[in-house]
Amino acid sequence: MRFPKTYTLENIAEIIGCSFVGAPDFPVLGMNEIHVVQQGEIVFVDHPKYYDKALNSNATVILINKDVECPEGKALLISGDPFRDFNKLSVYFRPFQTSRSNVSDSAEIGEGTVLQPNVFVGNHVKIGKNCIIHANVVLNDYTVIGDNVVIHAGTVLGADAFYFKKRTEFFDPLISCGGVRIEDGVTLGALCTIDRGVTGDTVIKKGTKIDNQVHIGHDTVIGEMCLIAAQCGIAGCVVIEDHVTLWGQAGTTSGILIEQGAVILAKAGVSKSLKGNKTYFGIPAEEAREYYKHMAKIKNIVK
Repeated sequence: MRFPKTYTLENIAEIIGCSFVGAPDFPVLGMNEIHVVQQGEIVFVDHPKYYDKALNSNATVILINKDVECPEGKALLISGDPFRDFNKLSVYFRPFQTSRSNVSDSAEIGEGTVLQPNVFVGNHVKIGKNCIIHANVVLNDYTVIGDNVVIHAGTVLGADAFYFKKRTEFFDPLISCGGVRIEDGVTLGALCTIDRGVTGDTVIKKGTKIDNQVHIGHDTVIGEMCLIAAQCGIAGCVVIEDHVTLWGQAGTTSGILIEQGAVILAKAGVSKSLKGNKTYFGIPAEEAREYYKHMAKIKNIVK
């Protein structure tokens, strides 16, 4: 998430009440998670396992809970609880906004677009031309929809990310301040749920068709011309390239890559990244031919 203007390192330190390492006027442009962070942005890290990854990432400012040597050309924010302070920044720069009508005054709706009864359009939502948004669809804040998109009844775009830090007595949510971006020509079936990004966007690219009751987690990117059948579950931070097919009830773990042209057969469980232009099946998913060979061997043993 980019800030509305350039802030200084000292400004940010004052907002969250922490010390810093670097020039007070060091420019800060935004904040993001480590997998999408860009130069000029803040990333947070609160576990020794990930210190080096954060310090060597694209981030220019590292919000960290340890005094460490500051990499050249970067700055540090030293915090007792980086997770808490990252949330403070999310609330400061993108606070929750109430809605007072079914269609927000700040929403932009393109020519020829139809909203069926009981559609909710949140703050700063943008909808392109010639879309059909069926009854009881929810488009939460900062959702962006392209042209010629069809969204069927009951689908919800922009719910919060399922992302929590376990405290001693409760689960502490990482506050979501990103959005959802649906590109031209996408169709979303009934009762789908697509979570917003934590600081960036969850993206579904041009021409992709999604069946009913599909869940897509935060910050996932789905490529062009993909087919996703009913009841698939795609976790957060997954990258699915173009022309991938997932058949019914297939599911994935988080943070993986499914390369272009892959086909995931029904009920498969994808636990790691998969190469493109191959067909996969099973739990955990593997190349379908190999899986069928294993099944044949098991049947021979039983006989």
